[in-house]
Amino acid sequence: MTLSIPVFRSLRGYRASWLPSDISAGLAVAAVGLPSAIAYPAIVGLPLETGLYASIAAPIGYALFGPSRILIVGPDAATMTVLAAAVTSIVVSLPADASVDRAMVASLIALVVGVICLAARLLRLGVVATFLSRPILVGFFAGISVSIIVGQIGRLTGLSIQSDGLIAPFVELINESAAINWPSLLLGLSMFILLQVVRVSRLPVPGPVIVVVVSAILSVLFNFQQMGIAVIGDIPFALPSISIPSVAALPLDRIVLGAAAVFLVSFGSGIVAARSFAGRSGEHVDANQELIGLGAGNIAAGLFGAFPISVSDSRTAICFSTGGKSQVAGLVSAAALIATLLYFSDAMRILPIPALGAILVAAALSLIDIAELRHIWRISRAEFVFALITMWGAISFGVLAGVVIAIAATLVHLVRQMMFPRDALLGRLGSREGLYKLHRFPQARPIPGLALYIIQGSLLFFNADYVRERIRTIASGLPAGTRWFVIDASAIAQIDSTALAMLDDIRGDLAADGMTLGIAELHAEVKKMLERSGLLESIGPQYVFEDVEDAIRGFNARQNGLSERPVAASTGLQVQTPEGG
Repeated sequence: MTLSIPVFRSLRGYRASWLPSDISAGLAVAAVGLPSAIAYPAIVGLPLETGLYASIAAPIGYALFGPSRILIVGPDAATMTVLAAAVTSIVVSLPADASVDRAMVASLIALVVGVICLAARLLRLGVVATFLSRPILVGFFAGISVSIIVGQIGRLTGLSIQSDGLIAPFVELINESAAINWPSLLLGLSMFILLQVVRVSRLPVPGPVIVVVVSAILSVLFNFQQMGIAVIGDIPFALPSISIPSVAALPLDRIVLGAAAVFLVSFGSGIVAARSFAGRSGEHVDANQELIGLGAGNIAAGLFGAFPISVSDSRTAICFSTGGKSQVAGLVSAAALIATLLYFSDAMRILPIPALGAILVAAALSLIDIAELRHIWRISRAEFVFALITMWGAISFGVLAGVVIAIAATLVHLVRQMMFPRDALLGRLGSREGLYKLHRFPQARPIPGLALYIIQGSLLFFNADYVRERIRTIASGLPAGTRWFVIDASAIAQIDSTALAMLDDIRGDLAADGMTLGIAELHAEVKKMLERSGLLESIGPQYVFEDVEDAIRGFNARQNGLSERPVAASTGLQVQTPEGG
């Protein structure tokens, strides 16, 4: 295993004619990214400048080592929600009198996420991106979006909401309704409505940018601070400096577990976004190479006092729509945010907190993909249920527990699919060549005296009992005079000792009924397992065939060589088989 880390891979073949497009795209990305950069840290309880640090350092790290020309990395609502849960679990595990720097904890988690990315690349674990299925990701994001929205109650109302969960914050809101700062709530609702109007109107200027400008102007005109509306306040004008967070007195196990949860969600959702944009730009997404880019982005963010990042849908969309050609757009965006820190921090300090809360609520709502949920409902009721389970888990038990539930739901869904492998009996369809599934082709007829049975899935300990009962049920319904029962093993990629013992039992049951068990088209590894277990010898080498047609020829030859009475033909074999096999 080797780890190849090319530098500036995304800038190879750069053309000078691309520079004007990249500069304009980078400025547009900075304009869109600024509101989220100063809003998202509030989800975790971090200083607002950390969002700017993340939006500066991470794109530079990705531009150096990332493979894609168009992807822009940065703060992401889903990742921030998982990070908030991880940081909280670490803080509550420390002694009550311990002094905890949440920003340092977040930076440390970002570094660990980066290391996990590089380790996963070394082990070629890019496939982990597909570990969380699309339906489960849709359900999970819907759940954490609700968590984000609930978390904005305090920012929109001016109250200090201490409760967690879904119901308790609303109960606390009702109990403290007399203390609501109505100007804050009115401003937050107005800015949220403005965001929706901009979205529906499809104005060329992004909604969050308009909200930031409008709310800043209103803050100056009406002196929001005197009205009791909270504003951002002072933001350090200094640029971030490199520092390595200290792990002293911190629970390393919780940091690693929290980083693993952040990695799974950020990388999984990031690759979904990457593939979506790659389909529109013609790029090819290599999940293993993306691990290097995201690892570099997270390590850069961690070293400069920021937090974990992921592929940013909104920033990438803006870059793509404004003609961005390469990662130079990301570098221009970082430079623009550096200029903002140095020269415009005074303008940002008057931004009202309710306006940022409205931006977060709008961003959270964008994570709820109703159209995709409807699509999943139409395609598969089972997958829709799993989407609801993960959504419920994230809302009811918190985001970290929601990650565990999402993983568990994925495993349950996967095992459930494998527990009940599809199967079918095969036969001839008139004079056509080949074999056809009897339940799909009513005109097909079984070969007299020969039952051809296909299993479409591996045989493992958790489905061995099911397959045993299926074969017994099918065998009991076969017509009298059936001599051979041949299993088409072409789709059996794996087998274990439990399944081997089951097949040996089936061989004995069939023999007691006067039938011989045969197997056709064994995979090399499966055949080795049968040889080591002695089952191949028990079946008999003469009943192990290269393919099903070879088994039919062997059966016909054996029948022609026997002096027994002819086998009764059957023209209407009726056996219950799973639909769609």
